[in-house]
Amino acid sequence: MTIGYTTGVFDLFHIGHLNLLKNAKGMCDRLVVGVTVDELVAYKHKQAFIPFEDRIEIVRSIKYVDAAIPQYDMDKLATCKKLGASIMFVGDDWYGTEKWEDYERMFAKEGISIVYFPYTKGISSTKINDALLKIRNQ
Repeated sequence: MTIGYTTGVFDLFHIGHLNLLKNAKGMCDRLVVGVTVDELVAYKHKQAFIPFEDRIEIVRSIKYVDAAIPQYDMDKLATCKKLGASIMFVGDDWYGTEKWEDYERMFAKEGISIVYFPYTKGISSTKINDALLKIRNQ
């Protein structure tokens, strides 16, 4: 059985999130999704619009997701090892960055591949948040 793992905040769930989950599920038998807890979002100097409990329930309810778990820290490799995941899925906006090139080497040593999916152009939670702020401040 091939277990895949991906993670994200999944705030203001949109078609880009759905595309990632759908594509990931097509490459594994079991897809586990880590949903970032509010405290970790705050650590990254951001704030989720939707509370964690709601975000994880939304992700858990997506038909491509076999399990949704809280993401308490940034150690994706430890989580993949704990789950027995052989594939880590991520958006290609991270491809070629120094951080993810380091991840690729670390994950490869553990027999875990990283698959990058195309970022859905024109949509992101940041863009949605920015648009909402503009509307509210008019």
